[in-house]
Amino acid sequence: MTDMSGMGMSGLDMAEMTGPSLRAWGATEFGFMFVMWAVMMVGMMLPSAAPMVLIYAGVARQAQARHKPFAATAWFAGGYLLAWTSFALVATLVQWSLEQVLLLTPMMKSASTALGGAILIAAGVYQWTPLKDACLSQCRSPLLFIQRHGGFRREPQAALRLGTEHGLYCIGCCWALMALLFLGGVMNVLWIAGIAILVLVEKITPAGWWITRITGAAFVGAGAWLLALAS
Repeated sequence: MTDMSGMGMSGLDMAEMTGPSLRAWGATEFGFMFVMWAVMMVGMMLPSAAPMVLIYAGVARQAQARHKPFAATAWFAGGYLLAWTSFALVATLVQWSLEQVLLLTPMMKSASTALGGAILIAAGVYQWTPLKDACLSQCRSPLLFIQRHGGFRREPQAALRLGTEHGLYCIGCCWALMALLFLGGVMNVLWIAGIAILVLVEKITPAGWWITRITGAAFVGAGAWLLALAS
């Protein structure tokens, strides 16, 4: 009887240690996860947005020196962060949905081999799509992007809108890569760093187009392998 009681207590302790991710979310849990996603998205995407922000800031200083100032860089950067914060909200809702059907582990990674394979294949296929190419081209040419979308503006709301548009193009470029966080673990620092580096390399290196294609093929192959294991 004592042994059985001990086993029951051990099981209860284990449930308490792993339980928070499996319990229904309240407002506090949702808010915490949203903040986590928002901070993570900002940390992952700001390095790749740095060339655009630096160009905007440099031209702003020149305009100020000529006494023809336009909206501060903070408005442009704020628009970019607004777009990714909105994405963080969507990602939080997706995580909540996956946890409700027990498809995520307490470590916030896929609990299903089939789901992991499907995520990899979807991300890999998207790497080859015209939409990915179109969005990536907008992110790879900062000055050209600004010129195509109305140029530098004096009005703060116009700069905010320009930054938001740039953020939306970046989301269009990278959303499938962000979905891979559910494969390797939302809290896996090495996995997060690897995806952030891939995003940066795609955007700023001359070989970005080829890297996109190569990683796409690799993702599809790895996803097919996982689906084979799950069958």
